[in-house]
Order: sequence, then structure tokens, then C-alpha cells
Amino acid sequence: MKEFRGISASPGIAMGRVLLLQDDHPSVPHYSIKDHMVESEYQRFVNAVAGATKDIESLKSKPERVLSSDEITLLDTQLLMLADPDIPEKVQKQLKDQLVNVESVLSQIMQAMISKLSSAQDEYLRERASDLHDVSKRIMGQLLKRKRPNVSKLSEDAILVCHDLLPSDAIGMDKIRVKGIATDAGGKTSHTAILARAFEIPAVLGLGKISQESEDGDFMIIDGSAGKVLLNPPEETIRDYTKRFKQLQKREIQLMKLNELPAETKDGKLIRLKANIEIPEEVDAALGHGADGIGLYRSEFLFIRPGGLPDEEEQFEAYKYVLEAMGNKPVTIRTLDLGGDKLQYNMKETGTGEKNPILGWRAIRFCLSHEDIFRTQLRALLRASMYGNLRIMFPLISGTQELDKTLAIIKEVRTEFQEKKVPIAPHIPMGIMIEVPSAALISDILAKKSHFFSIGTNDLIQYTVAVDRGNENIAYLYEPLHPGVLRLIRMVIDSAHKAGIVVGMCGEMAGDPLYTMVLVGLGLDEFSMSSFGIPQVKQIIRSTSVVEAEEFVGRLMEMSSPSEIDAYVRLTMEEKFGISDNPN
Repeated sequence: MKEFRGISASPGIAMGRVLLLQDDHPSVPHYSIKDHMVESEYQRFVNAVAGATKDIESLKSKPERVLSSDEITLLDTQLLMLADPDIPEKVQKQLKDQLVNVESVLSQIMQAMISKLSSAQDEYLRERASDLHDVSKRIMGQLLKRKRPNVSKLSEDAILVCHDLLPSDAIGMDKIRVKGIATDAGGKTSHTAILARAFEIPAVLGLGKISQESEDGDFMIIDGSAGKVLLNPPEETIRDYTKRFKQLQKREIQLMKLNELPAETKDGKLIRLKANIEIPEEVDAALGHGADGIGLYRSEFLFIRPGGLPDEEEQFEAYKYVLEAMGNKPVTIRTLDLGGDKLQYNMKETGTGEKNPILGWRAIRFCLSHEDIFRTQLRALLRASMYGNLRIMFPLISGTQELDKTLAIIKEVRTEFQEKKVPIAPHIPMGIMIEVPSAALISDILAKKSHFFSIGTNDLIQYTVAVDRGNENIAYLYEPLHPGVLRLIRMVIDSAHKAGIVVGMCGEMAGDPLYTMVLVGLGLDEFSMSSFGIPQVKQIIRSTSVVEAEEFVGRLMEMSSPSEIDAYVRLTMEEKFGISDNPN
């Protein structure tokens, strides 16, 4: 047996035989050509692009399944890339300069472009390289007359294993037969990860060399929750995981019975449990797991793909889809939360030179300095407000000036629509994310200007304890139960309640059952998390009382060290609920 550790991209357990997609690294021929052959080589490239375009158009019109708006957007993006005149110009020039075959020239050009994206400091931008890789593979496949593996119709269940599942393959794959996904590359925000979560397919990515170590027909176990893959495990391990899989299924069935019940404590406090989503198609999973609404729709997914910024109509359709699908349930859409570096590919702006981007030109700061982009998004949001229960949320607010300017812009857009008689909802709640210590410290002031708060613990923790959570050398200092973090959370909640507004949390801490009782005791009104986590968090809330949780938190506040608090929380949650760590 071989064990691999990677990134937990989509939770759950999957077992089955490997289907290896082996076309990730085809050998590219290299040979010299004569001057008179340049035109014919270039024509081969033109024909290959036409063939690749036809393939994608065929995928868009698949009769087997109606593609989602986001999947269509992704394929349209690739069509735009195929139509980009910049690539043919480079191919033609290098054919003349180098006098080598077109496959070699194309490989050089695409590798340079992919390398530039892959080496970007920002994770979103790095993972967008997969779109360009997909397009490159399609053109190269046409040139070399190589048939791509067809994963859209499988005759039997399989675990897909490859270097990096291309976006178009992820869209077209057989959602019933594909039981799990394991890849060498990729991360939590890659297309593969997002689609795997949307279709509830267990997936572990970033495994390094899993495609080189695996062969067709190997038996594989994917533990998506633990980020672990077992290749050709012994019978004893298979029996153990089979038992765990059945227990997980049984437990999920039991938890799903809570779907129609409220997340209400034993002493009567109603707490709303909502879902975090990145693409519209995750709405089904949210409703299927009993979400009370969408607590965080990360709108930046529309902006991080190559091919240009989304226009107002494209954004409007995406927001409308989610609002209509959720019916009367509230949908909180966060405005663009990306930095200039993340939009570099689309905007042709460098966005570089920032020594510390996490503290730099990002989120609301970027939007306020690019009002054209911001106003386009706001217009789309206000128009979509007629189709559901919309709430708009602004990220990385650090003070009143940013919030005042933001609200002034919205007022201008609303007035513009009223003058043009464009229908919009009469009242749209406007809230802010509290993820900067300065915002937490003046939360009493900000609460008077907001309809709601949502605490973003991912950033709040790292800003508070001065720890880059992506830095392995100091990751041990990233402590959600640090006394300073707990006190800031309590301060924010108290300020919100004094002002009569609701406060929620959409960071990872909200979806970790280990912290549920702590957050209830601190007074949190809403939890927003991955859809999969909702049933278990609901079970814990329904099994405790606010009084009990407040007493528990009171004891934590008397402790001085994060390790002491962490140990006490783990002991309590294991004794009361059998929870010792984060199962997600």
C-alpha cells in the first residue's frame, strides 16, 4: 500500500478502481523546417484551432445534460482564448524566426504563458493557468491527431486520476460514474475542486505524483475529509474504510433528517445556518443540506477566469440564478474581493510591486479605486434584487471612510436606476465583513452604518496574531482560540447587538463543529459554511443551550493561553458530542 497526502478539496470517502487519464504530458515533436514550409505549418495551426473550437462548441451543446451558466461561461472563456489574435501572431513570428515545426513553437509559447500565471504570487491566478493549459492541450491534440480520453460516458464506476483534471473534462465528466478524483496538481479554489464540491464527489488534489504512481485498474481509497489517498490498500484497510463509509452514510442520513428542523438551542434561541458558495450550481447542495440561505456568495469567481472582465449582463444572470433558486431565503453576495494582482490577466494591469499583497491593494480598496468595475457590479446586483432576497456585503472594511464612500456610490447607482425607472428592490440590506482588527475595535461605530455584520475569521485571525496562514514555518501560531481573537469576536458581537443588528460568521471557524459551542456562547446569530457542514453544526446547536454555552465561554475567557483553551475545548466537545477534530 502507498499513502499520499494532499489538499482536501471535497469531503467524503470514495473507493474503486483507477481510471488513469494519461494524456497530461504528451511528447512534443521537434524538427527543423524550410522557409517555404512556414505557411503550411501555420495553416496546420489554424486548422487545429478550428478543430479545438469545434470540440468546445460540441461540448456546450451536449444533449446529455444542460450545462450550468458557470460551465457555459468557462467554455465561452476558452472559445475567447482560441480566438485571441495574440497567439496566432506569436506562432507566425516564431515559425519564421526559429524555422521549427508548429508543435514545438506552440509548446514554447503556451508554456511561457502558463508559467507566468503559475508563478504568480496569488493562488487564484496560479490556478487559472489550468484554463490556458486546457486550451493548449486541445490545440496540441488536434495537431498530433491524439484522441482525448472520454470521461463523459463511463461504463463502470471509477476513480479519476490524472496530473490535473482540465476544466472542460471536469464539466463533461460522468457525474454518476465518477466516484472520486485524485490529481497531482490543483488546490481548493481550482475549477476541479469547486465542481467536485458542487457535485459532492470526494476529491483530494495536490498529491504530487499520484498519476505517475497509479495504473489503470489499481484499487484506490480517497478520504476527501482527511486529504488522504491510499493506493492498493490491503483487505483489512478496505474493510475498515467500507465500514467507515457505511457509518458515514448512516450518519448523513440521520443528520439529513434535521433538514426541516430549525437550528434552535434547547432554551429557544434560533440560529441561522447558511452556506458559503463560489458558483451558482452549489445552490442545490446548499438546499439539500438544509441551509437557511446563502451567507457568502463569493462573486470573484466570475472575475478570475481569463478572457476579460464579466459585463453587467453576465453578472446579473449569475446573481439572478442564485436568488431565484433560493426563493425567499436570504442570499448574501459579497462584492469583489480580489486584489489588483488577481485581476492582472484580465485587466492587463501589473498589480505587481506589492511586497505584502495581503495588506495591500485588494477587496474594497481595489473597488473604490476602480469605480467603473465596482459600479458595473453594483448595477448588476441592484437589478438582480428583484428576483429574490438579496443582501450585499462589502469585504475588508477597515474604517468609516471606506464604508461611507461605498454607500455613497450605491446611493448614486440607485438614484440613476430610479431616474431611468429600472426596477430594483425597495430595501436591500447592506452589511460589512469584519476581518480587520481596526474594524472590530470600532465595530460600535460601524454598526450604526450597517444592517448586519459577518465576521471573516480567516483574515481576522491572521491579522490579529500577525501570522500568514500560508506560511508553513509559522502555521502553528495560527490559533482560532487565541484569547485576543475570542475577545475581538465578542466585542464585535456585543457592538452589533447593542445597535440592534444581526452578526454572523462566514470564515472557516463557523463550519468547524469543534468551535460551535464557543460561538453560540459568544452570542453569534448566524453561521455560514460549506454546505456539507450544516447538518452536524445544527445537531450540536440543538443539543445545547445558550446558558450552558455562555458558562462554557466564561471559563474559556479566564484562561490565558491558546493551548490551554484549545485543550479544554477539545476535551469538552469530545465528551459531549464525540468531536475531537475538524471532520471537514
